Amino acid sequence: MPLVQARELAKKNNLDIVEVAPTSVPPVCRLLDYGKFKYEQQKKEQQSKKSQKVTLLREIRLRPKIGVHDFDFKAKTARKLLIDGAKVKVTLMFRGREITHPELGWKILQRMAETLGEVGTLERQPVMEGRRMDIIMAPAGSKPKVKAEAKTAVKAEAKTAVKTEAKTAVKAEAKTAVKTEAKTAVKAEAKTAVKTEEKETQNAKT
Repeated sequence: MPLVQARELAKKNNLDIVEVAPTSVPPVCRLLDYGKFKYEQQKKEQQSKKSQKVTLLREIRLRPKIGVHDFDFKAKTARKLLIDGAKVKVTLMFRGREITHPELGWKILQRMAETLGEVGTLERQPVMEGRRMDIIMAPAGSKPKVKAEAKTAVKAEAKTAVKTEAKTAVKAEAKTAVKTEAKTAVKAEAKTAVKTEEKETQNAKT
C-alpha cells in the first residue's frame, strides 16, 4: 500500500502507522493504536520477567573432621537455601595429610546429599579439585544426576590418590634402603681393608 494511502486510512480510523518489522525488506508497518500497542508490549515484558527464575549458587563449606552439631547446622542452612530456590555447592576442604584420605570426604558429601534428599537433588557428582571436593545440589524438581556414577567416579579418584601415595612411599623406602645398604657395604669394605693392612704390617715386622 502506498504511504499516502496508508496515512489517509490511518487518519480516517484514528489509528497510527507503526513499523513492526524494520529489518525486513521492505519494512513492515501496521495500522494500530500506538498507545495500546506500547501497553501490550510492556505487559508482555513484565510477564516474561516474572516467568524467568534467577537461580543463585550458594556455597557451604565443610571439613573432614566436622562434628555432628556443625554438620547438622550446615545441613539446616543448605536446606533453607534449597527451599528458597537456590542451588547449593557443598565444598569439603582438606588440610595437610587429610588429602591422603579422599574417601572420608566422599562419605561426608554423600551423607549431606542424603540428608538434603527431601528438598534437593544431586545435580553434579563429587569432583576433586586440588585440595577440595564438592557436589552441587539443586532444588527438588531439577533433573538429578545418577548417584551410581558419582560413587564410581569418587571411588576411582580415591583409589588413584591412594595408589599414588603408596608408590611415593615405596620409592622413598627403596631409596632409603639403597642408601643404607650402600653405607653398610662401604663400612664393611673399610673394615676389611683396615684388617688386611694390619696383617700386612705385622707380617712385615715379623
